[in-house]
Amino acid sequence: MFFEALKMAFTAIKAHKLRSALTMVGIIAGVASIISVMTGISIVQVAIEEGISVLGTQTFQVQKWAVGGAISEEERRKIQQRRPTTVAHADAIRESVKSVDLVGPELWSYSHIASYKDVKTNPDLMICGGTPEYTTNNTHYVEFGRNISHEDVKVGRNVVLLGYEVAQTLFPWTDPLQKTIKIDGRKYKVVGVLEDKSSAIGGRFNHYLIIPITRFVNTYGMRDANGSERSVNITVRARTAALLQRALDETRMVMRKERGLKPHEEDDFTIFTNDSNIRTFNQTTAGIKAGSFVIGIVALIVAGIGIMNIMLVSVTERTKEIGIRKALGAKRMHILLQFLIEAIILCNIGGIIGVAAGFALGNIISLVTDFAAHVPLEWTFVGILFCTAVGLTFGFWPAMRASKLNPIDSLHYE
Repeated sequence: MFFEALKMAFTAIKAHKLRSALTMVGIIAGVASIISVMTGISIVQVAIEEGISVLGTQTFQVQKWAVGGAISEEERRKIQQRRPTTVAHADAIRESVKSVDLVGPELWSYSHIASYKDVKTNPDLMICGGTPEYTTNNTHYVEFGRNISHEDVKVGRNVVLLGYEVAQTLFPWTDPLQKTIKIDGRKYKVVGVLEDKSSAIGGRFNHYLIIPITRFVNTYGMRDANGSERSVNITVRARTAALLQRALDETRMVMRKERGLKPHEEDDFTIFTNDSNIRTFNQTTAGIKAGSFVIGIVALIVAGIGIMNIMLVSVTERTKEIGIRKALGAKRMHILLQFLIEAIILCNIGGIIGVAAGFALGNIISLVTDFAAHVPLEWTFVGILFCTAVGLTFGFWPAMRASKLNPIDSLHYE
């Protein structure tokens, strides 16, 4: 019975090609709108998650500033009034938290120039005053040469690690190791070059320099160009991934003690991991996803109403055919199944076309950006599932109406 109904449904769709095509337009548009938006968001999300996953799986960061997500103006002012985090805080974590093995303080400054002989970079380089822990904790390793050493930090040597693009700019045809460059007019010896670490979301991992944190403080001081006191970013690595939560809890306790916070006072610092970064991003985009999904569902409902109207017209036109089938012994269930399958097939053909169109439209973003193309296959099943639901929901009433037609009245219908 099912396969017979399926065959008759396809025959009816082929017999009315134009009507079937027009009926599917709404479904195609509705599904394509959902799939294209979700594909676009998925492409951006994958790129951003890769971009913000700069910390190792065992690593977290402690700092003054909030990370990611929209905050109110009141919260922004409150965070600005926090006391800076300091190298002393990093030392306290290193000494007191036994579940961690690497603690690296970092200071950052922006808009700097590096030069070698007659070649200069643009005045937009970032400088990090760091320690040997920087490379491991930030999963940005030295490609050739050596890392900054503890001796470099202790003595405050004028040595520098070059970001990949900086090295390409200053030394396109020359080995940069042991060469002397100038940063803001001061001489530094190149001891290493960091590996290429580009980001689709514009993270400038290749566009900075790393010098010993002691040299940074001696050169640039603890106040920025605006006179504000600099705050240290502290990267911390747990000894094992299993100890990460313990390390987070112990670090928080040490920071609260060092900053003299009372039990009822909230933290005046931020601790974050890769997971918390990604979770914040997902929370930020949840509204966009929900809104896009609702718009697509509304489009499918409108398309479903159109299918119901077309199917009702089809029932009216085929009244005599229904009468003949009933006269030859067809039961109500046979008629119901025939029209219901016809509606579902129409919706799913439109759904398949809509899914393909949605993937194509959503991936346009990868053509105009550096984002990698992506096809979220799970949305294929979601799209087809919704099309089936639309076919069932909006095809049921016309199918029921067809199945209830009186065979005698139907045979006399003109």
